[in-house]
Amino acid sequence: MSFAIVVVAGAVVATAVTGIVASEEAEDDARGARNEQTRQQRKIDQLVEDRKEIQNPFSGVTSLSYLATDTTKNMGNVYASLGVATGAAEIQMEQTDMALANTLDTLRQTGASAGGATALAQAALQSKKGVAANIEQQELTNDKLRAQGEEKLQMTKMAEQQRLQNVAISEGQRTQTAEAQGIMYEFEKEEARTNMDLNRAAGLQDRALQMEADANANKSAAYGGMMSSFGSIGSGALSMLGGAGGAEAMGMPADGPQTFGEINSSPGWDDPIDWTGSDRRLKKNIKKIRKSASGLNIYSFEYIDESYGKGAYEGVMSDEIPAEAVINVNGYDRVDYSKIDVEFKKI
Repeated sequence: MSFAIVVVAGAVVATAVTGIVASEEAEDDARGARNEQTRQQRKIDQLVEDRKEIQNPFSGVTSLSYLATDTTKNMGNVYASLGVATGAAEIQMEQTDMALANTLDTLRQTGASAGGATALAQAALQSKKGVAANIEQQELTNDKLRAQGEEKLQMTKMAEQQRLQNVAISEGQRTQTAEAQGIMYEFEKEEARTNMDLNRAAGLQDRALQMEADANANKSAAYGGMMSSFGSIGSGALSMLGGAGGAEAMGMPADGPQTFGEINSSPGWDDPIDWTGSDRRLKKNIKKIRKSASGLNIYSFEYIDESYGKGAYEGVMSDEIPAEAVINVNGYDRVDYSKIDVEFKKI
């Protein structure tokens, strides 16, 4: 019988070591994943904090109306200064007077008849009229040409000034538009790069969360496998030792432990892990009774499901203790009491 006990004890130790090693590895993986998730969250927070404020690219646009000037000061009536051609008339009168004087002198000297003198004077007068008319026509033509040339010059100057104004306004508009587009381009590129970094950090964070979930699942599986092995070993041991008598020899009640809570509190079973569950959701009549030396709250409680154990128990709530002492199995927390200064017991 002693040999059988040794065999069972060896199997239990080997199973426990394997399960503990696997669970510790899973816990290390989960811790690393949590650290990575925290690091990525800090990176996301920093990226969000450093994002550029949205800018109005047209906030610096100014009016270009000052480039348009009044050109009416350069306009004028080119015909306003035209004069009347009086020179020809003056010459005509002078010529007429001279012709009459000469005619009278000739009549006095030659004794010619008055009719001949008159005819001569009329011929001279007619000649002078033609000359005067020709000169007047030339002057009028010259004045007209000068006026037309001045008008054309003024129109050309005004057209050039208008062209320069159009160029200045067009360039001002182009410059302002280019500046606005440049601001918008820089903002869009910076925003796109920030969003890309945010997406990458969020993806890495999701990956870390998944890795943590996988690690916790592996840890739960390791403990579940270990407990299953314990059950198989216990059943085999009872068979080897002959049922109830063997169970009594191992320090267990003859009819075996009825619940996980009884297993944990039975003589000879010093497993420090509360396998019944320390999750607050599994308990009722929860009352705080005192604090541990390290400041942990100690409660009395009962299990909602009496299959976990009947009566009152004393222990902690898994959501109030250090994370390294918490083991999640199938969505519910268990507590490794060996890592805290509180004893789990039935009261």
